[in-house]
Amino acid sequence: MITLSQRLKRKTQSDEATTSRVSIRDRLLVKEAQEMAQLLPACCSVHYANENDLSRFTLIVSPTEGYWEGGTFKFEINVTDEYNMVPPLVKCVTRLWHPNITESGETTQCRWNGVVSIRRLNDVVWGLHALFTDLLNFEDPLNVEAADMYRHSKEEFKLKVMEYVANYAKE
Repeated sequence: MITLSQRLKRKTQSDEATTSRVSIRDRLLVKEAQEMAQLLPACCSVHYANENDLSRFTLIVSPTEGYWEGGTFKFEINVTDEYNMVPPLVKCVTRLWHPNITESGETTQCRWNGVVSIRRLNDVVWGLHALFTDLLNFEDPLNVEAADMYRHSKEEFKLKVMEYVANYAKE
């Protein structure tokens, strides 16, 4: 039978594990935020609502080439307490027409291996940047309608992208 003292001991151990996990995340974030700032793509910028909270920030991507050229796309990034075993939560808050980002802002998640932790915030930033260039994928889309439009009429796809950029992605 479980006694009250055993329950309290388990709760204390659980609280200590949570606290140490948060501190691990925070220590990683200090180092990775500095690295990210140094290696940021030229067409990207990072903004923190609270300079003391590195776990929540906005990434702004302004592509200089490709279909989305001239647009400004904002991504809200939330690094949870489970980082780096779990990837950050990413949501595109700018409405856009893209095969790998839904109109509601869901993005394709990079493969994340928590056993061998090789992913860093810098990888997330460069991955989001690459969704507008190198990683643009019409074969495995989140927005099937956008991918189908591209397959059937590249010109129609381009016009719709330009319409979305003009209506939603201009600052």
